[in-house]
Amino acid sequence: MNRLLILGCALWMSSVSFSQQLPQFSQYLRNQYMVNPGAAGVYDFLDVTLGGRAQWLGFEDAPRTTYLYASSPLSKRPRVRYNPALRISQGPIRNPKIKTGKLKHAIGGNVMADQYGAFRQIKFAGTYALHIPMGQSYNLSLGTSVGISNHTFLSDKAQVLSSITGSGIDQTYANYVANGGSQNTMDIDMGLYFYSDRMFLGVSGNQLTRDLVRFGNIETNFAPGLHMYATAGWKLPLNDNVTLMPAALVKMISPAPLSVEGSLQFEYKEWLWIGATYRHEDAIVGMAGLNVSQRFKFGYSYDYNISRLNGYSSGGHEVVLGLMLR
Repeated sequence: MNRLLILGCALWMSSVSFSQQLPQFSQYLRNQYMVNPGAAGVYDFLDVTLGGRAQWLGFEDAPRTTYLYASSPLSKRPRVRYNPALRISQGPIRNPKIKTGKLKHAIGGNVMADQYGAFRQIKFAGTYALHIPMGQSYNLSLGTSVGISNHTFLSDKAQVLSSITGSGIDQTYANYVANGGSQNTMDIDMGLYFYSDRMFLGVSGNQLTRDLVRFGNIETNFAPGLHMYATAGWKLPLNDNVTLMPAALVKMISPAPLSVEGSLQFEYKEWLWIGATYRHEDAIVGMAGLNVSQRFKFGYSYDYNISRLNGYSSGGHEVVLGLMLR
């Protein structure tokens, strides 16, 4: 019976991973560019995010993701010299302000390596975003990312039904092995991002071209699917030192069911932040972070599973290091 339960959970995990082919992030609120190319260049400096995520710990070959995102406006800005004497002990390092009311062009880029089960995806993409002022307090940005993804099937990590039952041949597995199990596709992502220093609304689409443009081994069918995201958030000052930000993320990925996340994040003196997210029928996420200095920020989150995987997984971790080059 235990073997059947573990097999059932593994099959369910594989189906979820295959339908949602892009990784999910628990700390996207600190860098909206991770889920929407329209958010590239929101800050008036080079904003770099390096992160790593381990999901569903306890399962062999559970999803693991490493990513690097960087974006910057193209306009020239006076450089602010770094003062090494400025430390946390001398006072909190406040968040940089988001400036609106002016037209600006921005560029960005990202590298992502994601492995889930017997599948691995490595993606490189470049982004251009145009930020249009909608008055002095709001901007509307349109961003486009173009990149290349390599999809690979790792036959040595595959757990097929025929090897467990000792009977029959798994035709899907045989097809992937026979055709080399690797394919390259061109990815186009687009996003609209409406924002101010206090709020944001965004909608984006990933893998818009699906597998329309593919090269390398074209016989293997990795079937990249369209992913749609919608985000919203609003900062509410509670007093002079504390700000509350409720936020939501909705994901639409056919044929997977609609995914909805609700978050609450508290900031103390725009320096230290803690928060929690409820991911419907999947996980409860706790997170915290701070601005370490004028250059660096750090974040950590822990996913506690509330799905049927709870009895088999010890949750997930995500660690993020941000670099602000002003």
